[in-house]
Amino acid sequence: HQTHSVTKQRTSMTESYTQGPAPPRGNPGNNGTCEVHDGFLSLVLPTGYSLIFIVGLLSNIAAVGVFFTRSHLDSSITVYMKHMALADLLLILCLPARIFYHNRHGPFYLCRVVGIAFYVSMYASIVFLSLISLDRYLKIIKPVRVFRIHQVEWSRKAAYVTWTVFALSSLYFLISDRGSKPCDTICFHFHRKKLTGGVINLMVVGLFYGLFLVFICVYGTIAMKLRTITLGGNESKARSRRNRVVMKTFVVPTVFTLCFLPYHVVRVPYVLSQMDVIQEESSKQMLHILNELVLCLSALNSCLDPVIYFFLSRIFRKTILLNGLVRKEETSEQL
Repeated sequence: HQTHSVTKQRTSMTESYTQGPAPPRGNPGNNGTCEVHDGFLSLVLPTGYSLIFIVGLLSNIAAVGVFFTRSHLDSSITVYMKHMALADLLLILCLPARIFYHNRHGPFYLCRVVGIAFYVSMYASIVFLSLISLDRYLKIIKPVRVFRIHQVEWSRKAAYVTWTVFALSSLYFLISDRGSKPCDTICFHFHRKKLTGGVINLMVVGLFYGLFLVFICVYGTIAMKLRTITLGGNESKARSRRNRVVMKTFVVPTVFTLCFLPYHVVRVPYVLSQMDVIQEESSKQMLHILNELVLCLSALNSCLDPVIYFFLSRIFRKTILLNGLVRKEETSEQL
């Protein structure tokens, strides 16, 4: 009986060793297993998105409150900032689902709708940042002329058209078939792409690069123009004014480049790996991790946009500073 018991234990240990450890949550192994794993992302992403959610929610609720209660003071740039704040708020509201269903099997349509809303809000922010840049470019380079883009009514129509285009273009991804591969059942994870979906994604990346080149040209021209502008007054005051103008001008391309360029650099090889053009599992694994990290960085834009509002919008700046001053006075009175 002892010999039989020892043999049974050895057999059990051998089977256990052969099968290996149980796959992590949401990452089942061969024959129903996703070969792309999250690793340290399981800790980093929920933490990062949680911090962005807290800061972004508070700052963008404040921004929406300021812009919509001061609508009678709208300028063309204020209209774009108002819609950018709405886009950022939409992105922020997507984050709880991304945190909860990270690396999990979740309701298919909930995950898809949240995923689409996340990307729509991100690209809407990119468009509104571009319109703000064009507006400032024309005001600095052609200060005397009044272009249609500077009219509030035109700015509102441009914002509505932007939302309409994104809503219509997202319908393809909303009604496209669900993938049948193991990774496709995990929310916000590495998903296979068919030819059409992959080509559309690569075209969007191409449009971003075209836009980024325009950014370089626009802000290069502005930089050259600012070097020739004399702001009057004594030297110290002129230097102070120039510094303010430079800060107001280059805060937009700084935020734009920091948040969105890394994501689109990684995006091309990542989409190619989703299309199985890149087939090595180690490459897919590395690209998945890089994509998720730079996507989190792009979400950080929703926290940095209020900094842009502070520099570019006198209404926003005065409201924030005034509220801060009132609170400070109330605190000192209580003490």
